[in-house]
Amino acid sequence: MSPFSSAHRVLSGAALGIAASATLAFAAPAAAGPWPDHAIQMVVPFPAGSSPDTLARMIADPLSKKLAQPVIVENKPGAGGNIGTRYASKAKPDGYTILMTINGPMVTAPALYKNLGYTPDTDLAPITLVGTSPNVLVVPNDSPAKSVQEFVALAKAKPGALNYGTVGPGSSSHLGMAMLEHQAGISLQQIPYTGFPQIITSIISGDIQAGFMVPGIAMPQVNAHKARALAITSLEPSKLLPGLPTMTSQGYPGFESISWDAMYAPAGTPADILELLNQAITQILGQPDIERKMAALYFTPAPSTPEQLRELVHKETGRWGAVIQRLHLSLD
Repeated sequence: MSPFSSAHRVLSGAALGIAASATLAFAAPAAAGPWPDHAIQMVVPFPAGSSPDTLARMIADPLSKKLAQPVIVENKPGAGGNIGTRYASKAKPDGYTILMTINGPMVTAPALYKNLGYTPDTDLAPITLVGTSPNVLVVPNDSPAKSVQEFVALAKAKPGALNYGTVGPGSSSHLGMAMLEHQAGISLQQIPYTGFPQIITSIISGDIQAGFMVPGIAMPQVNAHKARALAITSLEPSKLLPGLPTMTSQGYPGFESISWDAMYAPAGTPADILELLNQAITQILGQPDIERKMAALYFTPAPSTPEQLRELVHKETGRWGAVIQRLHLSLD
């Protein structure tokens, strides 16, 4: 069992306790007057149609009903999510700006950029983890590679000739492939995109030869026989992706790269507002219809306390920081 899997069990267990008491605890913040009294902006640092965008919109509607105010999703894509994350970190900490982001801007970007423009640990306040999903290694449907071993053999036969798509430097789609390059002794060219919908389009057209992708975007095209999935990046098989082998089972032991989405607010947002948001989102993630919708995207709901999310980020930062250092990656 991986450290991430252990952390997921702890988060899920704690979330059950929160959910059980959330209905009683749901109340207006005590520190300031009535909140919210106007619309809340939910920043998504990726384009429309991406998995963070889809999850954000999935949560925004029931959250607006709980808060009795509109929750408006605003996409601010670019730089692997760093632009929108930076924007949210500089917003007024009054509870009217929240952020749905992924692990890249929070975990790996600080190790890759010296001048990021924000410090995750001090400029953003954690609200809750939202969901987790393994990534999927995808190639064009007409690719000669039908397994990871065959893909590696193809890359070795054409050193430097194959390229792959990412949602930006430092993202899990980038570092996952960087790990495979390191472990397999191959060299590929990275092509950054603004989001996974653009990556799968390029894989289908043959403009790029591979990509580590979130399954919510990749699998509809795989199931339509427009692309081919070779492996998943969890250490163990996924119930949501039956029949897909792991990278570990195909000759790369310990290969793990999990995508997760989480909700944040600008640092300094009143604690009672953060608590109310945590309780409301935890309730939403426990709704059967939301669980079904997330499962359709191959995500598992994983609500947490703010502190547990902070601890997860610290653990992931240490783990991926070591990978970045070993691979001598820098984007400055």
